Amino acid sequence: MDTSAKLDIAQLRINDERLWDSLMELAQIGATPKGGVCRLALTDLDRQGRDLVTRWAREAGMTVTIDKIGNGFMRRPGRNNSLPPIMTGSHIDTQPTGGKFDGNYGVLAGLEVVRTLNDHGIETEAPIEVAFWTNEEGSRFVPVMMGSGVFARAFTLEHAYAAADAEGKTVRQELERIGYVGSQEPGEHPIGAYFEAHIEQGPVLEDHARTIGVVTGVLGIRWYDCVVTGMEAHAGPTPMALRKDALQVATRLMQEVVACAHRHPPHGRGTVGMVQVHPNSRNVIPGQVRFSIDLRNASDADCDAMDADIRAVAERLSRETGLPIEITLVSSYPAQPFHADCVEAVARAAQALGYSHMPAVSGAGHDAVYMARLAPAGMVFIPCKDGISHNEIEDATPQDIAAGCNVLMHAMLERAQVV
Repeated sequence: MDTSAKLDIAQLRINDERLWDSLMELAQIGATPKGGVCRLALTDLDRQGRDLVTRWAREAGMTVTIDKIGNGFMRRPGRNNSLPPIMTGSHIDTQPTGGKFDGNYGVLAGLEVVRTLNDHGIETEAPIEVAFWTNEEGSRFVPVMMGSGVFARAFTLEHAYAAADAEGKTVRQELERIGYVGSQEPGEHPIGAYFEAHIEQGPVLEDHARTIGVVTGVLGIRWYDCVVTGMEAHAGPTPMALRKDALQVATRLMQEVVACAHRHPPHGRGTVGMVQVHPNSRNVIPGQVRFSIDLRNASDADCDAMDADIRAVAERLSRETGLPIEITLVSSYPAQPFHADCVEAVARAAQALGYSHMPAVSGAGHDAVYMARLAPAGMVFIPCKDGISHNEIEDATPQDIAAGCNVLMHAMLERAQVV
């Protein structure tokens, strides 16, 4: 490639209006009165969304392959099609009160990369693929990140097929009904590298006035159920010193969950999101409290340290108060660092394009987590207004949408190699 060609590639930018218009058109499928989207996995609306995206892909000259869990792979050929493709993608299913950008942006940004390369007649050495993954949100079926999880063999196809919604309809039945059971075995699809563009779903980029988050990895997650057991008694006749008030002990431990996160900076997270008080009566001292604990951090070692920390605090509180405290781990997701080469490719692209940027970690799970087990992977974050996501008022600016897509394109081209 000569110098003039390099200069052309350096100046390459996506079509801002086309990307925005595509996002707004897809958002009409399942549009809600408050401006969001409700397009649950494997519903008729999901089928309509898939049909629209695959039609756009075919119009862009891409071939479309669907695997047995309904993941879609839209391929633009390279000069050497024996090379594994450089892939990008995300999901198009939403939360019941979801927004226009979560997941959808990553898929349509990938499509816009291909459209832009087509516009300029640019050929890559390796093929480029855009994926949409089945049931990332987990709103209708569990587990979450189902399609990418099956692809990465984190769990079996049969396990995913058997998952049922609240009405007893299974994943397999609904995939067949909407016509998205493909013939390819999940995972039998090579990946050279994987990039995913996504809204941040948090407030950090906006708080730091940065356009691009260079994502270094995804936080590990530990979920626990905690039970504090005391003794119910009448709120009037029982003196304060003689009470076995489970709620008062539980609230001390809940505060320690937050304090634990502060003790393990900079990425420690500690949340109590669900509380059940028994017997939950106005004039009865609580005899038992059950609550959730959510601990997160950037490495498994940090998650282990937080686990040990909160268990030590619980043991001390139990000794001091005489009330039993039981903490049970119910779910664990390992931290997932992204590949240095992909992280650096995103950073180089942001720098070369002149966008303000900063390192970022993802506190939420993404399909890129499973792809990182199979191939070098990285993510591009852009700000979302007030850090709000999984909400109908989720929003992002057209300028940031375009910036993230431009970074995605140049990071992918670095890996795919322009001919």
